[in-house]
Parts: sequence; C-alpha cells; structure tokens
Amino acid sequence: MYTQKLSNQPMKNGLENQKVMLMLLPFWTPLIPPLGISCLKSHLNKHGYEVVLDDINTDLEISEIYYNYNDVLNGFIPKEKQGNFYNTAHKVLRNHAMAAINNQEKKKYYNFVKLLISKHYFTDINDQQVEQLDTILKSFYSKLEKNILQALEEHKPGIVGISVYTGTLPASLFAFKLIKEKCPEIKTVMGGGIFADQLSINSPNFKHFTERYAKYIDKIIVGEGEDLLLKYLQGKLPKDQKVFTLKDNGNETIDISNVEVPDFTGLDVLSYPQLAVYVSRSCPFQCSFCSETVQWGKYRKKGSTQIADEMVKLYDKYRLQLFLFGDSLVNPVIDDISAELINRELSLYWDGYLRADRQACDVEKVRQWRRGGFYRARLGVESGSPKILELMSKKITPDLIRDSVKTLAEAGIKTTTYWVVGHPEETEQDFMQTLDLIEEIKDYIYEAECNPFQYFPSSQIDSDFWANKYGAALLFPEDVTDMIVTQTWTLNVEPSWEEIYRRVIRFVEHCKKLGIPNPYTLREVYLADTRWQKLHKNAVPLITEFKNRKVFINENKKYL
Repeated sequence: MYTQKLSNQPMKNGLENQKVMLMLLPFWTPLIPPLGISCLKSHLNKHGYEVVLDDINTDLEISEIYYNYNDVLNGFIPKEKQGNFYNTAHKVLRNHAMAAINNQEKKKYYNFVKLLISKHYFTDINDQQVEQLDTILKSFYSKLEKNILQALEEHKPGIVGISVYTGTLPASLFAFKLIKEKCPEIKTVMGGGIFADQLSINSPNFKHFTERYAKYIDKIIVGEGEDLLLKYLQGKLPKDQKVFTLKDNGNETIDISNVEVPDFTGLDVLSYPQLAVYVSRSCPFQCSFCSETVQWGKYRKKGSTQIADEMVKLYDKYRLQLFLFGDSLVNPVIDDISAELINRELSLYWDGYLRADRQACDVEKVRQWRRGGFYRARLGVESGSPKILELMSKKITPDLIRDSVKTLAEAGIKTTTYWVVGHPEETEQDFMQTLDLIEEIKDYIYEAECNPFQYFPSSQIDSDFWANKYGAALLFPEDVTDMIVTQTWTLNVEPSWEEIYRRVIRFVEHCKKLGIPNPYTLREVYLADTRWQKLHKNAVPLITEFKNRKVFINENKKYL
C-alpha cells in the first residue's frame, strides 16, 4: 500500500485558527458539484475560517475503476435478470466495498459477496468471479489512499469534515480511519445525508456504526450542519459529546434568506454537466417512504430575488447556463422564480424536483415556467395505482400524474419520472396499473427510473407504523454485520424482496419495449435528448448544447 510521511501542521490554540478541509468521497452521482460542502464553505468563510474543498469523485482514474466494476459485474448477470442494472449495482458496490475494508476471513467474505449478488440479481457467481471484483476494489482503495494522503500533504488541515451519503459511506469510513492512523492530531467531523436513511440516529445501524468507527471520528453532526459545525469550531459545543443534532442548537434552523452563495472554489466544476443551487430546505409534504423532513426540520424557502441573484453570480463566475435545484420540491417557488427570470430577461435554465399537481396541469402556467427557463421536471410520481398512492400519502392521483406529465411535455420540458416498485401491499393489479399508465403516456415521458421500495427502521415517516404492522427482518445474516456495518431490512409483507426485484425487471423491460429510456452514459443521454426533440416541437435544447460556454442559449425568450 502507498505510504508517505506527512509534513504535519503544528497545532495552534483551539480550533479557531485551524484550516478546515471538507471532503466528498466516491461514489457520488455525477450530476452537480457537491452542494453540501460548498454551502458549509461559504458559511465558514463568512465567519473568518479558511476552508478548502476536496471532491475525489472527479478523479478520472477513480471514475474508471467505478465503470470497470460495473462492466465486470454486468458480465456476470444474465440479461433477463439485470433489471435497473446500474441502480442495483450501486447497492451491490456499496455493500461489497464496505465488506472489503472490514474483511477478516476470506471464505466468509467471499460467501457474503456471492450472497449479496444473489439477493439483488438472483443469480450465482463463483470464487473466481468474486476475486475479479475484489481485485478492482483493491485498486480502488489503493488509489483512494494516495488521493487522501496527497490532499492532507497539500492542504495540511487541522480539521477534516466529510459529507457522507449512502453510496459514499465505505470510502468515507476508509478515509476517517486512514486520517486518524496517519495524522491522529487532525480533528475529524462527519455529517451528510447518510443520517437521514442508512444511519438514522435511532436505528440499529447507527448504534453498530458508532461502536465500530467512533474512535476515528471526533464529532458527528446529524442534519443541518452550518451552525453546529461553526459552534464546534468556536468551542461552543460540549467537548465530551460526540453526536450533535438540531436539538443541540435549540432546534434553531438556519435562516436561508440570509446565506451566502455556495462556494465551489477548489472543485472541478466543469466536470459536472450542471451547476447547483438550492431554493428551500425540507419539504411541505409527508410522503410515507421519505426522510426529507426528518433530516431538515421545518420547511423554509428563499425569495425569488435572492435565487435569481445567486444564479447570476454563479453564471458570471463559471459561464454555465444550466442549473439543478437541489431541493425536495420546487413547487412552492416555481411561479416566482419563473416570473423573476422573465422580468430580468435572463436565459438561465434550471432543473428541479416537481410535484405532479394542479399547477402542473395548467397550460398557461407551465408555458410561463418554460419561458422562465424550466428545463426538466423531476417528478416523483411513484405509482399508477390509486390505492398505493393513498398508502404513500402522496395526495395525488393517476389523473393528476397523466395530466401533469402531458402538459409539461407539450411545453417541451423534459419529464423525468421516478417510480417506486414494491411498496407494502402492492398487488399484481396495482403494479399493472403502473405499467398501464406508463404505456398510456409513453411519448410524454422523457425518462423513467424505478427503484425498489426500501425500508429503514427509523428514518421514514411510516417506519414505526410498518414495523408494528408487518414486522421486519434482516436481509443478510446477523453474523456479517461486522463486515457491512449497515444492515438492510425487509418487511414481512407482500410483495416479497424477490418479487419486488422481479417487478423491477418487468418495469425496465416494459419501458424498453415502449422506447422510454433511462439514460446512464453521456451517449445514452444524447440519444434520449434526440428522441425528445423528435417527439416535441418545443423541446428544450440538448444537454450537450450547454457544454459550449462561448455560446449563450436564449431560445426560451422566443418560446410560444
């Protein structure tokens, strides 16, 4: 393994004068530069702290290892069992990568990897195939170690904070352990979205995680991190307490009407197809399977003037016209931001998560959004079954879904639809209603992505209700918990885990038959964009058109 002697920075009095390095580890979906650590940077800079960012996701060698793992795994899975291959592969990779750094006994480790793949793809692999995948992970961790040590040597931080998500957990824990082993004087802080699901603070996973990795992490911040991290640096948090939540800040959330623009300095922003901003925090709705309100607390939003000002500042700096709003929903602000950008005669395009509701069925209103730069609507439609939508507390109907998708598509706005397969009590008839609805509106769907329902013991709105009503069980044997750290649970209700994945396979095949894409590579995105332009005369520009920063796109001004 790679090692080097680090030129350690001398410790100063307290933490107030220490350089802070905020990191995002692989593997993060490469849509936008990391928004969380960029917001923390701007907040800490405002209070006089020196902050540097390190995003290892944009390292090309790391990316190649990721794609190599997927390609090799893909070769082991029969075509008829692949389903939504890449989403499932991400779960397999996460669990395999975690087991790889906690591997103590080769036979047990290999048997777990076989079980892992069997539970997700319902096919068997042999020891030689496990070894192929394991070799790829060894090269990943070797490369990751070099990157981390080089970042420490270059920046010489006194504090390292890592924002952790489900897919980045193995690499993040590897980093914490490495940092403490090489530079024990560096203070380490962990935060991020992982605490909203896989490591929910009241879950068995969280308890096991803290028992196993607490010695490598000085402080854990759960939920909104700006004020808590600042208070830690200022010495205003109890020294003998490890885990901090919003309660430790008097349940006071940050006033987002008075925040700085996210600071992406130090990130390879141009490696991402879109810039990132956010217009709100939390969500005004309470869908049964969601953890958004658990993570962020009360709902807050920015004013349209503030949002437009932030977008202009970021455009002036990076000359990128396409943004992704990192919010749970843009519905509460979409009218105002559209009007603001139209009034300023700004051609800035934006993409966000939208609820299918009456607003989205209003032709004139949607045309206004299109003129205001609305580029893609990411719609969490979830199901075509009225019964399942009611069980989810979605407060929408198949008719609303149908009308919203059609109205948006006819305005040329891309419609990315997200579906949940296998919600508790979903019957074959319910599932068929989903497939029928998709077939009915196939030409109005830009892309369709399905995810199998996943249960978390404590982080979803209905976690306790489901556990009490159905009972829950571990997907993997309890004796592998030390290897994977975070377990997966299933509910004792139909559809079963295996039936859920059968339906995912059927969903994917149905969409393929209808010609509805779920693009993954850049080439697939280009083909999906080309299909959209053929289907809709008012289609938004191809995403590839935004790559040329010397050309300013303003076709929305001519729209309708």
